[in-house]
Amino acid sequence: MPEAVIIDYGVGNLLSLKCALEKVGLTVTVGLSTKQLKKADAIALPGVGSFPAAAGKLDTVKTALVDAVQSGVPLLGICLGLQLFFPESEEGKGKGLALFDGKNICLPNSVKVPHMGWNTLNIVKHSELLDGIADGAYVYFVHSLYPVPVDKSIVCTETEYGATFTSAVAAKNVYGTQFHPEKSGDTGIRILANFAKAIVR
Repeated sequence: MPEAVIIDYGVGNLLSLKCALEKVGLTVTVGLSTKQLKKADAIALPGVGSFPAAAGKLDTVKTALVDAVQSGVPLLGICLGLQLFFPESEEGKGKGLALFDGKNICLPNSVKVPHMGWNTLNIVKHSELLDGIADGAYVYFVHSLYPVPVDKSIVCTETEYGATFTSAVAAKNVYGTQFHPEKSGDTGIRILANFAKAIVR
């Protein structure tokens, strides 16, 4: 079975993501080492946490991670993991992976923050990550910031919460969700299964 590595940069709740990825047929290890990344068939950057702290922890493996992605290894970023695809965040200092141009900004103070609970996906561009997912499908969010990509062509879904924000991106072998597929029931499992298919290809 393909081997996925969940990068452990100090955020919580890795077990639910590990279980969900195993459910869709992957062998999963958790860690933060260059050696793991060099042999990974896929990489997941999990969510929940602080951008500055996570960016600092990632520094030890940043080169190996970017090299793996550039060589075609599929990467899935979830919540904070998606935000780390971008170089900067209003949350604080720290340099993200800069896989895409753009930045992360705070949700407006006109709504309760963090945005926590179920909300819908408005599909704006098809991606293999969304195969079998209906427009308007409900997924689970927990976040206070969201990414604003310079290149809008990478945006697959948008969601409304005080603003229209990017809730999923895809470009080549790089996929990201602002929501948590591992907490999103059957819809989330389908999305993770689609990611697993991308690994096999």
